[in-house]
Amino acid sequence: MPMLKLYHNPRCSKSRETLALLESRLKSDEFETIRYLDTPLSREQLSALAARLEGGAKALTRENESDWKALALEEPDDARRLDAIAATPRLMQRPILDDGKRAIIGRPPQDVLALLDDA
Repeated sequence: MPMLKLYHNPRCSKSRETLALLESRLKSDEFETIRYLDTPLSREQLSALAARLEGGAKALTRENESDWKALALEEPDDARRLDAIAATPRLMQRPILDDGKRAIIGRPPQDVLALLDDA
């Protein structure tokens, strides 16, 4: 099984539920927890993650955040979305489980189990 990465925000209940789900099913050395607010992803990393995520950069964006609404972007393209997330990491959707080939948003948390089933 490839090393899984969980992009995690401990203040988010869905993210905490997803982490608990993974901890109940995997050994600690089978996945890495990345607190992306503490260690933001680079623009390049965000682009690669969006490419592995169904729905791409749009799905990666938390459009209900006040920081997003303040940007007042009308029909932003992927590049503008990724630039916004790189500048303001809390605009990134969470939690996300990534196996390097495919990434899944854990909303609901059980959705990430598809990556475990594929391994």
